[in-house]
Amino acid sequence: MDAFHPTQASLSPYKLLFRALSSIPISHYFLASLFCSLIFLYHFLEFHFLEDVFSGLRGSPVSLTFNSHSQIYEGVVSKCKILHGRYLATPWLSSPHFQTAFLNFFGRPPVFNYRRQIFRASDGGSLALDWLLPSDVLRGAFHANNAISKDDTTPIVVVIPGLTSDSTSAYIKHFAFNMVKRGWNIVVSNHRGLGGISITSDCFYNAGWTEDIREVIAHLHHEYPVAPLFAVGTSIGANILVKYLGEDGENIPVAGAVAICNPWDLLIGDRFISRRLLQKFYDMALASGLQGYAQLHQPRYSRLADWEGIKKSRSIRDFDTYATCLVGKFETADTYYRRCSSASFVGNVAVPLLCVSALDDPVCTREAIPWDECRANKNVILATPQHGGHLAFFEGIAATSLWWVRAVDEFLSVLHLSPFMHKQKKILNSGPHSSLESAIDQGPYVNFAEDGMVAAMGNEQTSTVVGPLSEGQNIHDKSSDNEMASDSEQDERMTTENSALAPNTAQTSKLAAKPSSIRKCLEKLSQHNRISMWLMGYIAITTSWPLVGPALQFVFKNKFKSVLPAALHGR
Repeated sequence: MDAFHPTQASLSPYKLLFRALSSIPISHYFLASLFCSLIFLYHFLEFHFLEDVFSGLRGSPVSLTFNSHSQIYEGVVSKCKILHGRYLATPWLSSPHFQTAFLNFFGRPPVFNYRRQIFRASDGGSLALDWLLPSDVLRGAFHANNAISKDDTTPIVVVIPGLTSDSTSAYIKHFAFNMVKRGWNIVVSNHRGLGGISITSDCFYNAGWTEDIREVIAHLHHEYPVAPLFAVGTSIGANILVKYLGEDGENIPVAGAVAICNPWDLLIGDRFISRRLLQKFYDMALASGLQGYAQLHQPRYSRLADWEGIKKSRSIRDFDTYATCLVGKFETADTYYRRCSSASFVGNVAVPLLCVSALDDPVCTREAIPWDECRANKNVILATPQHGGHLAFFEGIAATSLWWVRAVDEFLSVLHLSPFMHKQKKILNSGPHSSLESAIDQGPYVNFAEDGMVAAMGNEQTSTVVGPLSEGQNIHDKSSDNEMASDSEQDERMTTENSALAPNTAQTSKLAAKPSSIRKCLEKLSQHNRISMWLMGYIAITTSWPLVGPALQFVFKNKFKSVLPAALHGR
């Protein structure tokens, strides 16, 4: 009988297992590896096809965030069936990455031609404004003489593209074509240096550059004063739009606005896009697009920025460090991101604003959405579908339409027919401001009125609503640092100032009587101050007596004890 070998006994199960595995056909291994790879890719690429199937292909509801007292929701959004419906992505594009890639590489945009207008900015820069009118699409031909008249009341929609995008981008053409079919006029405000236009000044656009859209909208309002103006921003264009709306507040000729896939907080977005492997691909792709943009304008970038650093950039942050910060005079990339994030300005938005952001956006993370700020502002409605990718939201079997285009079309149409369109209230001498601005050194001050009355004014009263001047009223009654007035009121004020150059005797005596009235008021104030001082002293004594009284009693009691025996002894 053979001797027992423990080593051979311990290896025998592995030999049996190896023989069993070797007997399995290779094709079965291939199928198993394919199945494991599909499971990995399903989760890695964030597919939601099975989720859609289990929901009966009904899609997921759109979550709406708004203020409970919002009139915009009650009067406008509550009537929008698409925003209150469900979104079902195209089955074979049931991944945010597939949707985003398909939009950029294919997109299936409609075919049409724009009308180009070159706009000159105040600093000498040039922008391409690409127009699309209903006659260009509905008649199927281009009519060069079909211009917009000054008294045309047809709504105009200004579109602000995303990073390195222009009017030829697929999602821009989808939206423009859809709105023009409704009968509205569309103008795409291309960023500086894009759309085939050269850079003609040392100013480049960035994520917080609002001067261009401010000047374009002011120009359009001047040229077509009776046409309602609406604005739609996409991606970085949405950040620029919301920042502009927050900076200008009421002083804006925009009747309503929409922000699609806004990055909101650029600092959070920068951390997010460099976190995972897939996001790093997007980061590199966007950085490559920025390098191509810089290549088009190499002479100016070589002079104003670090050209060698631009060529070595492998991320958006690298490009911002070597180009955007140097051209825009930002200390660091983080400084640029903090100052230009629209999340700091959304609280000051005074026009009806619809914000659409997909929760699975692979470029603009949901972590940056300012939920509380949007909920606190009665003018803001935040719509967050579960799926959609970045600027995609394809729907239908053939993926020929974008859900957000239909949703924005319905929202703007309902808003246009409602009484909630914003009307500009012009504020003079007011600069851009953020909801995060400090209130330091904005304390109360004393305001002397012409009739001698004295009033304490706080920082919440620095803007005065000025109506038409009444008959016989002196123009000096309305002098202030910040005031709200219409253009007609300014003309009336200029006329009154010209007529006031030669004041009559009554006005002169009225002005001469000012010092005496002010002196009387100061005397009254001093009297009140003396009374107030005595009153404050009385209050201080009465309130502190429970503590001070026992202490004084203890001190004087000891003194009386020592003094009284001495006095008696002296007697």
